[in-house]
Amino acid sequence: MEYGDKRHGSQPLSDVQQGNRSWWTSQTMSYDWNDKIKHERFSQAWFDDVDRRFIHGHRYFAHNDKPFGNIIPYDKIAGKRVLEIGCGMGLHTEHLVRSGAQVTSIDLSPTSVEATTRRLELKGLKADVRPMDAQVMDFPDASFDFVWSWGVIHHSAMTGRIVRQIHRVLVPGGESRVMVYNLEGTPAYVTMMRRYVTGYWRGRSLDELLWKDTDGFTARYYSRDQLRDLFATFFDKVTIESYGQDADAVPLPHALRGAVLKVLGDKRAARIANRRGAFLFAIAEKSA
Repeated sequence: MEYGDKRHGSQPLSDVQQGNRSWWTSQTMSYDWNDKIKHERFSQAWFDDVDRRFIHGHRYFAHNDKPFGNIIPYDKIAGKRVLEIGCGMGLHTEHLVRSGAQVTSIDLSPTSVEATTRRLELKGLKADVRPMDAQVMDFPDASFDFVWSWGVIHHSAMTGRIVRQIHRVLVPGGESRVMVYNLEGTPAYVTMMRRYVTGYWRGRSLDELLWKDTDGFTARYYSRDQLRDLFATFFDKVTIESYGQDADAVPLPHALRGAVLKVLGDKRAARIANRRGAFLFAIAEKSA
């Protein structure tokens, strides 16, 4: 969503980012939309419940034995300087630290910084966790060997600025792995079918309709070509994959989805979900 669009009118860019900061400060990604977590917030039991939901939701592509081990190269980052953009509730920060990496995690939201800091304290782990806007990162050039971001940068006012910053802070030969929302995925198509005709006659843009069906103050969806073009502006080698979850395989209400998934089985559901997935995953390597 670019500065000056219909949703935010002529608000200065800083106001859009303030809206993002406010929204994510008041919300937590605890994955409890259908079944609220009853444990004390930021307690060990609360984190365990959040992690269980998060890990289960990404089982079709992200991991087998180790959480997110299929898409985070844990074996390659031991001893390396790693930056996570958007630490959220801290699961990825924790596992990056456990891999032996020297981890710095940033987030626009003080709630996320607090949650991740508390998680690490509970588990006796250490990382540099700090509030920061990824559009204007306060790190010297070539500060990190690897940059990770899961479902974050598409919520920014100016996503392209973050990609430029990622390239700047990476060492020559460094790598970034980033997930954003997929314009060609099941959720986007469901929104278009449900809302586009009425939205068109009410003067709503497709971009606005997509944003209203997701979380955050603002959000941007990318096609494969658009995401590749964005990263290829800065990086020489870029690959794009799509990944998905239960709702991408079976876009039905939650109560019905479980029954259909049982009939499909995990392997077939995974094939369908990843082909039509809500997530686009970019792996971009900086020239040595």
